[in-house]
Amino acid sequence: MSAAQQLLRVIEQRAAKVGVIGLGYVGLPLSLRFVAEGFSVLGFDVDSGKAGILNTGQSYIDHIPAAAVAQANSQGFHATTDFSEAAGCDALIICVPTPLNERLEPDLSFVRGTLDSLQPHLRAGQLISLESTTYPGTTREEVLPRLADAGLQLGEVHVVYSPEREDPGNANFSTQTIPKLVGGVTEECLRVGRALYEAVIDEVVPLSSTDAAEMTKLLENIHRAVNIGLVNEMKLVADRMGIDIFEVVDAAATKPFGFTPYYPGPGLGGHCIPIDPFYLTWKAREYGVETRFIELAGQINRAMPAYVIAKLVDALHERGKAISESRVLVLGLAYKKNVGDSRESPAVEILALLEERGAKIAYSDPFVPEFPAKRDYSFELSSETLSPENIAAFDAVVLVTDHDAFDYAAIASHAQLIVDTRGRYRAPKPNIVKA
Repeated sequence: MSAAQQLLRVIEQRAAKVGVIGLGYVGLPLSLRFVAEGFSVLGFDVDSGKAGILNTGQSYIDHIPAAAVAQANSQGFHATTDFSEAAGCDALIICVPTPLNERLEPDLSFVRGTLDSLQPHLRAGQLISLESTTYPGTTREEVLPRLADAGLQLGEVHVVYSPEREDPGNANFSTQTIPKLVGGVTEECLRVGRALYEAVIDEVVPLSSTDAAEMTKLLENIHRAVNIGLVNEMKLVADRMGIDIFEVVDAAATKPFGFTPYYPGPGLGGHCIPIDPFYLTWKAREYGVETRFIELAGQINRAMPAYVIAKLVDALHERGKAISESRVLVLGLAYKKNVGDSRESPAVEILALLEERGAKIAYSDPFVPEFPAKRDYSFELSSETLSPENIAAFDAVVLVTDHDAFDYAAIASHAQLIVDTRGRYRAPKPNIVKA
């Protein structure tokens, strides 16, 4: 029996042991999904604190309840920092970050570090799946050489790329119901990869290669980044003309064909949309292609926090106040509403820009009680309580992340000035400025 046949058999029998590397917003829900379908799952993370929390049945991700983790523990889930245990896994799924460096170039250090940690423990009969978002060619260029260095050949091991499509906080879609893309290095790799994911995902979409799967993931995120850049630019024009861009987008969305509504905001956040387009722009240069459209959208979106500050400065000036003498509350620290993830959040950059201008800064976010440690920013801040007296004590409130938990009527009643970057307040009011 071939290695592929053996692996297909243990997958079909739910006897395959699945290793998930990276227990964040992608890896943890994927681990729980495999456990729910009867697989034994070993979760790997370099953070011993995370592993300890999970092994005690607790959760550090807001939308994943502790009860779900505790149940998974009782059904065969365990977290570890010991990569030598990867040798006992039949499938290894890599879900680690792929950020940008300071030059907006791909930083594959987490992927490479993971592969280097796994390499001594790889063996024949395993499937390796990369889920981290990256440029076309990464699976072939980074995974395959390490297999060769470990003395393994395709056919003995199988390699696929299957990009994550998580949307934290979206109650309409889950890991199980979001269609899963899979591209294999070979047809046999694809067959094994499909079998693994079809065991836990409702719909699996096969692609002709890992490169095609990598490019598809980038297209999905570039599509959003470019359209958000377009509507952000439209916002600038509409603002100069005295037109409410949110009214315009709502009206355009009534067309039942040919239009998809995207709404402007204070900038892009999260681990995907602000980052992934630049993975393609970087790789495209290798082929002599200049991705002007993508880069222009990136420039527009990255300029939005500064635009918000400019609107705030003007609004304060009209009220006889200087920003350097003002107390400013940023409403929402997370990059999107109803989650606690502040990665690449425009709120963080807005806080930094406010501090540079001399403002006395604060934030309020029910999902982020303490300002988290970050590579580029450090603020000794805790989330403010939104009492009527506290709201009124600030010279301005900047609405950056429109969590449903905020009492918007109370905020509007007590705030001296609101700079609304999300269009939450549609009716004109003297103390509300749209940005």
